[in-house]
Order: sequence, then structure tokens, then C-alpha cells
Amino acid sequence: MNYIVLDLEWNQSNTGEEPEVKEMPFEIIDIGAIKMNEEKVMIDEFNQLVKPAVYLHMHKITSKIIHLHMRDLRKGNPFTQVAGEFLDWCGKDYIFCTWGPLDLYELQRNLRFYDMEPLSDKPLKFLDVQKLFSIAYEDRKSRRSLEYAIDFLNIEKDIPFHRAFSDAYYTAKVLETLKDDVLENYSIDTFVLPGSREEEIHVMFHDYMKYISREFPDKQIAMEDKEVISTKCYLCHKNIRKTIRWFTPNGKHYYSVAHCPEHGFMKAKIRIRKTEKDSVYVVKTTKFISEEDAGQIAQKREQAKEQQKIKRKMLKNRQQKKKLSD
Repeated sequence: MNYIVLDLEWNQSNTGEEPEVKEMPFEIIDIGAIKMNEEKVMIDEFNQLVKPAVYLHMHKITSKIIHLHMRDLRKGNPFTQVAGEFLDWCGKDYIFCTWGPLDLYELQRNLRFYDMEPLSDKPLKFLDVQKLFSIAYEDRKSRRSLEYAIDFLNIEKDIPFHRAFSDAYYTAKVLETLKDDVLENYSIDTFVLPGSREEEIHVMFHDYMKYISREFPDKQIAMEDKEVISTKCYLCHKNIRKTIRWFTPNGKHYYSVAHCPEHGFMKAKIRIRKTEKDSVYVVKTTKFISEEDAGQIAQKREQAKEQQKIKRKMLKNRQQKKKLSD
């Protein structure tokens, strides 16, 4: 198996000069990649500009960051040609590696715009090297810039940043430093979602479990689904009693705590994510926590209850004032 370390640069609508195309808000203009073998040794490279067909004016911020102009891009080839050559170059047995989670989603959105096949017919496993850097060297939660990581690791900066090939090259340099146990923390691109309950994703990592649902028409229906709201111990596979029922402090994230007699307190977190079709899907993570951590979540629930009371009271006051004014 090879590692395909990919980086993309894209352009977007210039307000007032050309409207945004909803089906493709970001048009890829530069594809750069490094191919590494199983030992994480660089064995090949890919570097091509894409001739724009949607946004024919360079966004001023994009131009400043990547130092490219339309006259440069006109020398490129059409996206269908460049993307086809890139995917042929990737080969058959590989995993994508990117700095951050966005590149594969935007690549597939561009592929779809040109009626090309997606990278996969299901959610796609890849390595987010930005996340892996945090797991290996920092707190697992922070997300640093690529240049920060290069400086942190004392890697020589021998080519400029902010072009697709150079950022792919530096991402590969960071990847070289990561141990195999860190690489087990792969990510999942959800451009293509599970098509049925049977295809839903259940993945167990070192210290937590991740579940990715199929699509639901809306948040309410999602939060009524038994699989979504279930709290099952991922170690002994038994349904366990909730000590803190599902609550939300913000309407987007939901939390609960359950207790397994054998393994202790387990926190569950649900993220409701929208699709481009305005439907939703769910990403749920479950993780064992201390009794003290469970107490802190209980406090968060009480705070959320108080905030909801205040909102209801304010709404009631507004309605009463409106009646009086009418």
C-alpha cells in the first residue's frame, strides 16, 4: 500500500464580479501530491495547474496566499484531464493523506460537477496529518498550521509554502515522523454517506468509538432513531443505563452519560451535521470518563436547563408585549 499525500488550492467567486456556483463554491486550480511507499519513503510526485472554467477572476485573497494569477492558470489543463491523470497516477492500493479534513471533500465536489466518479461509493478512510500531528506531539485537540508543525519538528524549509505541491511535500515530511500506532487514528470523509442502516459506520479506536449514520430528513427524526440515541458499552456490548439523559447546550451538540457496571461511566456526544441537500446525518462518539468528568457534564446539563428557562421566559415576555401592543 502507498500513501498519497495530497494538497489542493482552489479559487472562489469574487463578490460583484461573478456569482457563486452553488454546486461548486470552490474550483480547484492546483493539484500537488507526493507518493510514499509503505516505509513512508517518497517515491514519486504529481504537480499540475488546472485551467479555470467556472471562476474566471482570481479572488484577491487567494491570489495573495498562493501567488498565482489567471495568466498562470490559463497555461493549465482542464480539470477533467488533470483529475483523470492524477487518479491514474495514484494507482490502485493507497490511502489519501491531507493536512486537515477539507481537500477530499472539495475534490469530490469538483469531480461531481464534471460528472466524474467519486473517489468511493461509501465514506472514505484517510489520514488527516494535521490531527495526527496533534495526537503525536500535542494535546490531541489543537489544530496547528502546517508551517507551525514544520518549525516544531525542525524540518528544513527549502521551498515556499502555500502552493499545492509544496504543502503536499511538507505534509509528507510531517508524516515521515509519525509512528505506526499514531496512524491508526484515521479519519473518515463523508462526501458519500452510508446509504442504509446496514452501511452505517461503527469504528473502534484506541480509547473511543465513532458512529456515522445514514441521512435523515431533519434533526428531530435523527434524534428519534434508536441507533442514534442508544448508549451501548463498546467493550462488553451491553445496553447500559443513562445517568444523564441526552441534552443540548446549543442545539447542535448533544451529550449523555451512561454507566456500565463493569467499565464505569461512558460519555456520548452527538454532532448533527447538515448535508448539501439540507438533510442531516449524525456523528456520535462514545468514550469512558471518570466519575469527576461525569459530574462536570451534570453541571453543564443544569446550566443548559437554566439557559432554556431564561429563553422561554424572554419569549413569553415578548409575546405578552406583542399582545398588549396589538
